Amino acid sequence: MIMDKIALLLAIIGGLNWGSIGLFGFDVVAFLFGGSASPLSRVVYTIVGLSAIWCISLLFRETDPVEEHT
Repeated sequence: MIMDKIALLLAIIGGLNWGSIGLFGFDVVAFLFGGSASPLSRVVYTIVGLSAIWCISLLFRETDPVEEHT
């Protein structure tokens, strides 16, 4: 499902940003969007947070076996 892939991509981006903060003390989102308190940064943080919540559902879903193409 495309929504799953988008949410996972955004959650990965958020994780990489947190890794950058932890390792280097550098917040990429704040740098790109005018500080961590700017409205645009807050929108990005909110979207990434919502995508992480969506990704929680991936843990509890039944998956169909992958069809092999021959």
